[in-house]
Amino acid sequence: MSCTYATVLALLAVLLALSLSLEAESAAVPSSTSSTTDPQGPLKRVFMKEADASNFFRRRTRRGAKSQDEINAEQRLVLAADERRREFHEEQRNEFENYAEEDNDEQDERTRASTEQWREFHYDGMHPPQEYNRPSV
Repeated sequence: MSCTYATVLALLAVLLALSLSLEAESAAVPSSTSSTTDPQGPLKRVFMKEADASNFFRRRTRRGAKSQDEINAEQRLVLAADERRREFHEEQRNEFENYAEEDNDEQDERTRASTEQWREFHYDGMHPPQEYNRPSV
């Protein structure tokens, strides 16, 4: 137990010494002569000037006017998507119409067959078939 307590105390002392040390700030990045003479050495490469930044954001806001090329490209994309959607719906409609037509044909065939079977079963041979057994007016 006392060994763990001593280890934690030693680690805290090392951490305190490192945090108070001036060399701890530059330990991760080696110092060079250009960054010591210029206080904003690496920061100049990361940040841009205020005028450039405001121009960049002014050009790229939502309300900023788009160039004609951008407008044309977006319009082509919209038209292409509309054409694909139209073709897809037309294909779906054609498939459904074919299915409905086949289904109706099958239903008509089943109805005709069952009607024919009913007529054959109920035909007594004494009278002509029903469609011709109508009184003449």
